[in-house]
Amino acid sequence: MGPCSEDTPLCWASWLLAFSSLLLSVCSTGIKSSGAHGARVQDSASYVSLKGIRGGSVWFHVFKQPGTELQEIAWAFGPAIKYTVILRVHKGSEGTPTWVSLQDKYMQRVHVPNMTSLRIENLTCEDSGQYRARANFPGGMESNKIFDLTVYEPVPLPQILAKSVSTTGGWCNITLECRASGVTDDLNVTWESKDLPRELEPARNSWTLAVSLPLSPPNASLSCVVSNSQDQKTITTFLGEFCDYGEYNLLEGRGTVGAQGALGSEDSGLFSPPCLSAPPPPGHPLQESGGHIQLVSSLK
Repeated sequence: MGPCSEDTPLCWASWLLAFSSLLLSVCSTGIKSSGAHGARVQDSASYVSLKGIRGGSVWFHVFKQPGTELQEIAWAFGPAIKYTVILRVHKGSEGTPTWVSLQDKYMQRVHVPNMTSLRIENLTCEDSGQYRARANFPGGMESNKIFDLTVYEPVPLPQILAKSVSTTGGWCNITLECRASGVTDDLNVTWESKDLPRELEPARNSWTLAVSLPLSPPNASLSCVVSNSQDQKTITTFLGEFCDYGEYNLLEGRGTVGAQGALGSEDSGLFSPPCLSAPPPPGHPLQESGGHIQLVSSLK
């Protein structure tokens, strides 16, 4: 049987059926496209990791798309399932945000200079956590930004312990140890040397350094550098100071070498507990070395 004639009722029915299918296909594509666009708006939350130091400050910034106009931004603190709105900033009243909660904790330390920025001063360890900025745009559009803030304790000033000093056979033998109280697993310790002949440099990967120098050495020095991701402290001792007075020994823990090479008390109370106080995992150098920090020498 050949193709049907266009003027028959059967052909008209077939044509209408094909046209209806085409319309349904177009509508379905439009709905899916709209749904996909809505999903992009819904999933537009971005994540930013921030780090601060106790006593310092931190900035939170929200970047809006060119041509968009913000109506309101709500700033909140806490995890996704249970966060607390701190304040809201409305268009035209950027200098006077509307406080919602947590005034006692933040009101004296939070500044809102404009619609898209917020600053927290005098950071404390309790400020660590997730902060959220929910921006509202005309037409009911929203975007979210998450800031994950970690506040670190300032790095403690390290001490260099002169565990033993002696002279034998025209050589000065020095054993030094770098220590920092309140040690946590976020601290890194390295050794740096200056004007020390390569063949006399101490062994790498050791937290206790044994050095042998001629009795008339150059003005060599060793520095202990303690750092975390936000802070760094360095203490330096000049090795020649230990070899000017002949053979003697310092008992372990008797004294420490200060920033200018002077001896001071080991129990000087210089250090505070860190913000990050979680115990190190089993097998961590802090547990395997009897509570001492594992040093990684970086000698120059």
